[in-house]
Amino acid sequence: MTPAERFHGVYEEHYPRVLAYATSLVGREVGEDITSETFTVAWRRVVDIPHPPLPWLLGVARNLVRELRRRDAIRYVLAAEEAHRISSGGHTHTGDVAAVVTDRHAALQALASLSEADRELLTLIAWHGLSARDAARVLNCTVATLTVRLYRARRRLERVLETAPPVNAAHTSCPTRGQGAPA
Repeated sequence: MTPAERFHGVYEEHYPRVLAYATSLVGREVGEDITSETFTVAWRRVVDIPHPPLPWLLGVARNLVRELRRRDAIRYVLAAEEAHRISSGGHTHTGDVAAVVTDRHAALQALASLSEADRELLTLIAWHGLSARDAARVLNCTVATLTVRLYRARRRLERVLETAPPVNAAHTSCPTRGQGAPA
């Protein structure tokens, strides 16, 4: 297999996941730029790309984002929402839409209240579906360290969710005909 063929295969297979990861960190527009730069690095270092390539690609993207963050401030919640939309493939949920929206909003608020390191770790595992080993590669740490950090991040997220005020269903429901709704 030639280097060009290898690059083409890596690009075709992993572009959507690298884009979702970068977008979760910096938003759609900048995420596209980071993804392009990630694959530029991959092209230049095609013979150095390990197997499997995804953790390496996400590590490159992460380093590019870290460089960018040194220069600019990023609003994380908006990027996380976009990443969730991309990684879910636009699938819609069935059932009580209001409950899904309310639960998602509460989860995003809780996630936003965590440190950047906790948010990144949780989204790598939950939204991007990486294994602990692959996430450890992205974050450049051992699997044991990642496991401890993941446990602690999950506990912190649970505490935030437990202490969040309950959503008042009366304020989120829509009036029905006969209860003040227009006819």
